[in-house]
Amino acid sequence: MTTFYLIRHGQTWANTQFIKQGLIDDARTHLTQAGRQQAIRLAAAFPIGFADVLYVSPLQRTRETATILNAEAQLPVLEDRRLLEISYGAWDGQNNHALERRYPALYDHTLHDVLPAYSEVAQGSEPFAAVVARMAQFMTALTAGRPDQQVIVVTHGFTVKAAALAVLQPNDPMTLPEPENTSVTKITQTPTGQRYLWYYNRTGF
Repeated sequence: MTTFYLIRHGQTWANTQFIKQGLIDDARTHLTQAGRQQAIRLAAAFPIGFADVLYVSPLQRTRETATILNAEAQLPVLEDRRLLEISYGAWDGQNNHALERRYPALYDHTLHDVLPAYSEVAQGSEPFAAVVARMAQFMTALTAGRPDQQVIVVTHGFTVKAAALAVLQPNDPMTLPEPENTSVTKITQTPTGQRYLWYYNRTGF
């Protein structure tokens, strides 16, 4: 059985301005000072030296978070494009609140987050199901290649949610909100493909 600890990156400027980051990788999406402090606090509270390897999304905000978390442990680090954030296509870089006002039928107004149908309108965007499928494939591939290992994964909010959706397979994906910055989610997968969600969006250690 392989164990995954999925960590969302620290706060970015875009987070504070309610900007849809998606695949944007520029100064707007780098960690703020608060985001770096979040990663420092997590590194102290959740030292990752027990693990075998660290996988990270190629974007700067995840790589910077991973560097802080791995400063002492010095785990081997591998980048993997399957860990990229969902692409909102033409909506990348736009203000989430403005989009919600413009497309109210495409939003959950409790979570202030897009519904799966958003991808039918946002040109060039990635459907929810595609992210769930790539995260399921990531976990299956690593379970086969790294049996019984402990894997740290530094990735993005929707990507962590997609991994959890691959486990829970709910009828309504909106019943699972996205996790907080620098939260930890634990998932295990057996060689036969059975997945278990042990905890989600844990911020206190």
